[in-house]
Amino acid sequence: MAQEGKPPESGPQIDPPSEQRPPEEAGAANPSSLSADAEKDAQVEAAKARVAAAKETAQAAAPGAPKAPVKKKEEGPKPVDASGHALVRKLRDQFDGAVIEASEFLGQLSIRIEPSRIVEVCRTLRDDPETPFNYLSDLTCVHYPDQRAAPFEVIYNLYSISANERVRLKVAVNGEGVESVTGVWPAADWPEREVYDLFGVTFRNHPDLRRILLPPDWEGHPLRKDYPLEFVENRWTEKHLPEFTDVQKEQLEQRRAYGLEMLSVPQEREVRELFKRGKEVMPKDK
Repeated sequence: MAQEGKPPESGPQIDPPSEQRPPEEAGAANPSSLSADAEKDAQVEAAKARVAAAKETAQAAAPGAPKAPVKKKEEGPKPVDASGHALVRKLRDQFDGAVIEASEFLGQLSIRIEPSRIVEVCRTLRDDPETPFNYLSDLTCVHYPDQRAAPFEVIYNLYSISANERVRLKVAVNGEGVESVTGVWPAADWPEREVYDLFGVTFRNHPDLRRILLPPDWEGHPLRKDYPLEFVENRWTEKHLPEFTDVQKEQLEQRRAYGLEMLSVPQEREVRELFKRGKEVMPKDK
């Protein structure tokens, strides 16, 4: 039994639980949440300031690396003069003044021919013993409105099956047209009709020169650069399509104003109704 008046033996001191602490002492150990958030914000701002200062010091100490020079864009290939080509020399020797110019682009030979000599040049190329261009792979046209004297350019793409060679002939054409080459290659029949239909180029001595895609009484040639891209009103539409009401015209104008030309427009629905009723919209080829 411990004696009265004797101090207790020394030993580890155990703090009383926080629940048993006086209210004043507990409040001093746990500050309010508001002061804790303010302290964290201050620490974050101090850390950001240290990082910014370190970046400024590093940039001032070491100059930045020089920028790499901008690489110039390489120019693409361009057409080169092909006056020395063997085929060009052969045609110039055989046809005085028939070859206007010749160029080569990426291995493709193009020769511009005098329009009045195109048939004889084509026949000679077809019958050439070394490289017989016996296949007319394509016949097409390009419209250049700025070239008033000859705004159309008829293009003949020829291929030699046995020699595996290609050549492109070009002819500048005005309103008088050009001679047909159906006598050289019968396969030129339909391509020439297509050029006549869509560009309006006339081929003299063609066996059956008439439209091939559009109705015979259609006005204009859609592949010309000056042809309108939107729906046009002409005598054919007045004759074969029902007349637009004021409401339908307003709807069409609104669609065009909002860029909705590609959507189904009233005249397309009218054409469908014509076909459903069995009415013949365009005469068939006889």
